[in-house]
Amino acid sequence: MPTDLRRPQRTYTIRQLCLEFKCTPRALRFYEDKGLLTPARDGMNRVYSYKDRARLKLILQGKRVGLSLAEIGEILDLYDLDDGGAAQMAKSLRKFKERIVALESQREDIDRAINELKVGCNNLEQKLIATRPDLLPRAADYDQMLRQRLDGVEHVGAK
Repeated sequence: MPTDLRRPQRTYTIRQLCLEFKCTPRALRFYEDKGLLTPARDGMNRVYSYKDRARLKLILQGKRVGLSLAEIGEILDLYDLDDGGAAQMAKSLRKFKERIVALESQREDIDRAINELKVGCNNLEQKLIATRPDLLPRAADYDQMLRQRLDGVEHVGAK
């Protein structure tokens, strides 16, 4: 079966891809400048193929898990090899496992930092209780701070 029968010939505008993937035209142009995307041109307009769309999806997935654009580029460069995607899969697997190790290490560091901060908060609260309880934050202050963190909106009258 010829390749062109298996591949859709649909094209996409920059706007369509931006809407679908919730990214900006500037981001797509940046990926093009870095050689990660290679849209065709129709006059001044960029015309993205199914291949560009697939590459964009991989770029965004790679970024989401913390891969650098250089690492993403290394993986994408293996796409066109005539090996059924084996080299690309092997490279991806190696990069993903490296990223897992790095993220697990970061998680351990974050957990340690959180524990140290909790101990520090407890010590400071105990000292303030003994010396200046009037300076302790009130429960409403914590509630306000948490609400802001959770929904990004300041709740009026929460105090």
